[in-house]
Amino acid sequence: MKTILLEKTGGVENFLYKETVQPKISENEVLVAVKTLSVNPVDYKVRGNEAVLEAIYGEKRPSILGWDIAGTVSSVGDKVSKFNVGDRVFGMINFPGQGEAYAEYVAAKEDHLALIPDTISFENAAATTLAALTALQVLKNNVRKGDRVLIHAGSGGVGHFAIQIAKSMGAYVISTSSAKNKEFIMSLGANEHIDYRTQVFQEILTDIDFVFDMFNGETLLNSVKVVKQGGKIVSIPTPEFSEEVMSLANQKNISVEFLMVQSNGEDMNRLKNLLAEGTIKPHISKTFAFNEMDKAHEQLESGRTIGKVVVTV
Repeated sequence: MKTILLEKTGGVENFLYKETVQPKISENEVLVAVKTLSVNPVDYKVRGNEAVLEAIYGEKRPSILGWDIAGTVSSVGDKVSKFNVGDRVFGMINFPGQGEAYAEYVAAKEDHLALIPDTISFENAAATTLAALTALQVLKNNVRKGDRVLIHAGSGGVGHFAIQIAKSMGAYVISTSSAKNKEFIMSLGANEHIDYRTQVFQEILTDIDFVFDMFNGETLLNSVKVVKQGGKIVSIPTPEFSEEVMSLANQKNISVEFLMVQSNGEDMNRLKNLLAEGTIKPHISKTFAFNEMDKAHEQLESGRTIGKVVVTV
C-alpha cells in the first residue's frame, strides 16, 4: 500500500513515499481503505520537533503520521458489530497516540469511527474529524443557551467549527480573526467580529461567559480580563499557564483549563448528525494529492489557511 514515512524530524523533505504492507487488524478493529485524510497543525509540529514526535510515537522509526481519515471499510475484526465491509466511515483514530493515517489502508478501533452521511463527501467527512472533535469536546459541557462566547482564531480549522457548534447551542458568539476573514467569520453565524490586528479585544469586550483560547500567552491573559466573575476558559495549546494568568483567574473565580482532544465514537456520531442536518459545514481551503503531502504541510505552516486542508489518497 502507499505510505508516507518519517524517519527523522525536520522539513517536509524528510517525508519518504514508499510501499508497505497493509496493517493487520485486531478483533475490535476495522481496516479502512482511506479515500481522503485531513491534515492538522499538530501534524507539522510532530514532523518538525523531535521531542513532540518522541512524546507521541516513542522510539518507533520510521513513523507514520496523521489521525484524520475518511474511507470505506475493507475488512472487520471478529468482534466488530457496528460496521460492515463497504461502509463509508470517518474518524480521528488512536489519538493521543500513533494514528498512522498517512497510508492507503489504516487499522482503526471500532469505537473511533462513525458512518459518513449519504449526502457528505469523503473530503468533507475527513475535514470534520480532529478539528471538529476538538471544538465539540471543548464546548459541549461548557456552553449554555444565551452565553456570551469568545472564540479566538475563528477562521482556522478548530475555530470555524467552534463558531458553528456554539451557535447551534444558542450562544452569542464573538470571534477574532484578521479583517480579510470577517465576511467568512460572519457567514458561519458569528454575532460579532474583532480584527485582532487593529482592535484590542480586551478593551472592547466585557462579561464574557466562556472563552475558547487557541494561543495561550498574552491572548490567554487578556482573555481572563474579559471573562466575568465565575466564568470559564478552555485553552488548547498547552496545559501550562503562567502565574500571572492563574493569579488573575483566581481573583475573578475563573476556571482556566486545558483540553486535549480524544478519539470518541459517540462524539463522532454527534458530528455525523450535525453534518447530516447541515448544522456544521467544513470549509476546505486546499486539496492536495497524496504525493503532495509536503505542499499540504507547507500550506498549513504558512498560517494563511482558512478552515481545513485535505489530502486525497
